[in-house]
Amino acid sequence: MSNKDIYILGIESSCDDTSAAILKNDKVLSNIIANQDIHKDYGGVVPELASRAHLSNIIPVVESAIREAKISLNQVSAISFTRGPGLMGSLIVGTEFAKALGLSLKIPVIEVNHMQAHLLVHFINNGNEHPHFPFLGVTISGGHTQFILVKDYFKMEILGETLDDAIGEAFDKCGKKLGLGYPAGPLIDKIAKEGDEKKFKFPLPKVEGGDISYSGSKTAFINFLHKNQIKNNNFINENINDICASIQKNLIDNLMTKVELLSRNNNLNTIVFGGGVSANSYLKERLNKYSRKNNLKIFIPELEYSTDNAAMIGIVGYLKYKESLESNLKSTPSPRLSF
Repeated sequence: MSNKDIYILGIESSCDDTSAAILKNDKVLSNIIANQDIHKDYGGVVPELASRAHLSNIIPVVESAIREAKISLNQVSAISFTRGPGLMGSLIVGTEFAKALGLSLKIPVIEVNHMQAHLLVHFINNGNEHPHFPFLGVTISGGHTQFILVKDYFKMEILGETLDDAIGEAFDKCGKKLGLGYPAGPLIDKIAKEGDEKKFKFPLPKVEGGDISYSGSKTAFINFLHKNQIKNNNFINENINDICASIQKNLIDNLMTKVELLSRNNNLNTIVFGGGVSANSYLKERLNKYSRKNNLKIFIPELEYSTDNAAMIGIVGYLKYKESLESNLKSTPSPRLSF
């Protein structure tokens, strides 16, 4: 391959955010995200509404990414898109748009695994140090909680994953019971700063090996609230800070137990996080203490790259383009796409 600059248009539409990014080689020139606030009224993502919003957003978002990058569409070398996992309707919009645009421009299209992208986002050239292989990859979001042995860019092995709820889903469901808005994770994080994390105790699920479970924590939390509200109808309002701090500690304790187990058992001294929950401030505090105590390297994405975004799809597209790992127009969305 020549030394000519490579321009990648990345498109992300796996859930409720429509995003487009332009990368010049491994550097991000633009990363535009259109959020869908309508889901807040329903306390969670409504798939049909999400796909309709993607249809409205995708052209303006791509145009904005091109304009902010100060390039023309004809300069784009390839288009990378999220093939899965995600919501089928949402994935269809991004996949079919990418294939149609690639066909019209006569340039390659490159399918990307959304979960791989959450980890490979750390290879964007933004002046920060990149992780060295092998490392333990931890994807934590509203839809996924996975622990991955990452041997190379595209050599990954799942060591464990959630058996039921994802950690972000557990945060949101617990927050909903407290009367908090959606998404509840950031709100619990904020409120917990004023609370006592040791005030209330919740059981930690016992799952062997690398897998993890959150449904038990959620059920225990709901029963705890119900029991105390019978005694005191104003229990939540009077104890909201301590409740948030205590359930947050429980959910993060569960995660840290598996992170420590898998990094130790696999002799990995580098741990790389991806996904929206990686923005949690309490998790960052715990990881800083753990890394200092055990002389480990911890990589947490910058805030704009922690939630769903097209820059992470673009960097994977760039890495695949260099290896000639292109897709064809027969590529179809895969809601349950695995590693």
